[in-house]
Amino acid sequence: MSRIARRFATLRQQGRGALIPYVEACDPDFDTSLAILRGMPGAGADLIEVGVPFSDPSADGPTIQKAALRGLKGGSTMKRVLEMVAAFRADDNETPIILMGYTNPIEAYGPERFCVDAKAAGVDGLIVVDMPPEEADLLAGPAAAAGLDIIRLVAPTTPDDRLPIVFSGASGFVYYVSITGVTGTRTASTDELAHALPRLRRATDLPIAIGFGIRTPELAANAVRAADAAVVASALLNTLEGTLDADGKATARTVPAVLEQLRGLADAVHAVSKTVAK
Repeated sequence: MSRIARRFATLRQQGRGALIPYVEACDPDFDTSLAILRGMPGAGADLIEVGVPFSDPSADGPTIQKAALRGLKGGSTMKRVLEMVAAFRADDNETPIILMGYTNPIEAYGPERFCVDAKAAGVDGLIVVDMPPEEADLLAGPAAAAGLDIIRLVAPTTPDDRLPIVFSGASGFVYYVSITGVTGTRTASTDELAHALPRLRRATDLPIAIGFGIRTPELAANAVRAADAAVVASALLNTLEGTLDADGKATARTVPAVLEQLRGLADAVHAVSKTVAK
């Protein structure tokens, strides 16, 4: 059983949902992003998304765009991202790590080499935002051979007859993009989530994580009432950005501020009681 599957199975037995925070690699520098990553499990993260900085993140709003540019300025490369994961794994062999990014850096690195190196570094799953199922053969074989989960994205506009195509070959969990728009903008209403989740449950047995627009503890708790996990990215990156100095460099407040916010989100998510799996 993969780390991702094992973590969701444990959470189901405990009757609670998961919090999945996001950290952008090398934002604003390698050491600061690694310190945040290392602190996330202790602050309540159940799984963690590590963003791979890319110059043209088409699905992301201004907050993650700026974080990606800071990460690139901070020295991010695919090799450096994998070194960051490997450094995290030196102290934590349990928390699932998912890389979230775009096709171009993977193609530039080489898909087969990337999957082998990602697994060796301790990566568990991949979310490739701009890789539709029809183009998934780029990674499907190498990822399966390496034992990496391919996590698919579903949007409110995904029709029912396309869901089997999207879920074919998917593993780990499903990422539900809860709004029609980019990250860090509006939030889906409780009614919208209540309408969307049943049709996804009918199409897959995989856990479902809700992302895009989850900014507060209350919204995160609402997300896990409807689904299995809440993904929080832009809210944490906004906090990080607010602690940087005039030159965009980390300060003594940067890591503690992000982790303090994460604890508040985790407390809200973990307070939601869900039906215990039999």
